[in-house]
Amino acid sequence: MTTDLMPNRYRPGQSALPPREAALIARRDAVLGASYRLQYRQPVHFVRGEGMWLYDPDNRPYLDFYNNVPSLGHCNPEVNAAMVEQAGRISANTRYLEPQLVDYAERLVATFPTGIDRVVFTCTGSESNDLALRIARLCSGNEGVIVSDYAYHGTSAAVAAVSPNLGDAVVLSPNVRMVSLPGPAGVPEAQAAAFFEAQVRAAVEDLNRRGIGVAALLIDSIFSSDGVCVDPPGFIAGGVAAVREAGGLLIADEVQPGFGRTGSHMWGFERHKVVPDLVTLGKPMGNGFPIGAVVGQREPLDRFGNTARYSNTFAGNTVGIATANAVLTILQRDRIQQNALAMGQRLRAGLEKIAQQQPGIRAIRNAGLFFGVDMGGKDMAPHAQRAFALDVVNTLRDDAVLVSTTGENEDALKVRPPLICEAEHVDLFLAAVERALAKVADARNQSLK
Repeated sequence: MTTDLMPNRYRPGQSALPPREAALIARRDAVLGASYRLQYRQPVHFVRGEGMWLYDPDNRPYLDFYNNVPSLGHCNPEVNAAMVEQAGRISANTRYLEPQLVDYAERLVATFPTGIDRVVFTCTGSESNDLALRIARLCSGNEGVIVSDYAYHGTSAAVAAVSPNLGDAVVLSPNVRMVSLPGPAGVPEAQAAAFFEAQVRAAVEDLNRRGIGVAALLIDSIFSSDGVCVDPPGFIAGGVAAVREAGGLLIADEVQPGFGRTGSHMWGFERHKVVPDLVTLGKPMGNGFPIGAVVGQREPLDRFGNTARYSNTFAGNTVGIATANAVLTILQRDRIQQNALAMGQRLRAGLEKIAQQQPGIRAIRNAGLFFGVDMGGKDMAPHAQRAFALDVVNTLRDDAVLVSTTGENEDALKVRPPLICEAEHVDLFLAAVERALAKVADARNQSLK
């Protein structure tokens, strides 16, 4: 396991910088907290975005295959128009009657399975997960939370304490238990469901034995921080059943896989044929505007709402609702989910072809337009695989294509382009990956001579 909190980052002195960027970095360092980090060995500097592209001050376009926040593309004109129009009329909170709030809530819950029919708005995915944990603990009467080994669920104190991804300095709650996933553990798909269920049952037993009990199984349904562990569909079902038998709730963190990104379904949990008690939403909901939500079944949300106060000044504000409403309209009208499925298939086929023609790709995992692509040869040590992945990411950056890494070893490319990407963008990306692999492999061979 790497101890670097962000392996794909800029380190002073690592590369020569143009004077303009060097001066800006010096100013940043003089005023911003040390928790801020710049991505890539040579940081990128952008001044505008449009669709699939980001532009630097010299108007060089970069193809964005990393950013799931503007899921409908950077600066989507229809979304922005809805935001501006509402901001020009009124920005009010949920304590005043406002029909758009109800209209959007009705439209949103209609996209979920029967029984998930209540919504509480937040501003971010972190707030959504924080609130969902409060609800689960109140309804279950227990404190324990089960998460995956390298999960990330947000930055508030409560959700950071259940996010192993954040590094050793972030102390995990004594009430959290981590479970291994079948893929990273090397378990064959035929045994994946039994393996996961056994892990969860062991965690439940330990929590119960210590008098903590289990409040929730909190999962990102494609396990994006664990390396994009998507298969086989349904492998989580036994673990879900074990938690419910113990009185806990299933919280599906859909900040990453939600809103059609998996292509086959609107929500990532649907691939596993489970119905959560609570679903948490964030980033793509407003195409970058800060809005999130907890959507769930009536009983836990009513029980919480009738016994505890939750007041959030900005959550569900009219500007955010108008923005989110425009996002949902475009998703449904323009068949964005179907496009994610088609483009995901095209991208996977292209990556598989590249993997057959040259070394450097060990495995490809995806659901729609969210990919984890393991880098480096199978005979490489973990640190060498990680180094190979980082070299590919930064070679792509130099070629004006943006991705990053994921997984506990950070040796998998994280590929998650805006859902509006078209065949031409996929083909441009594949050509860049082919060039990057060849360049990195050649440099590695030269260093071994």
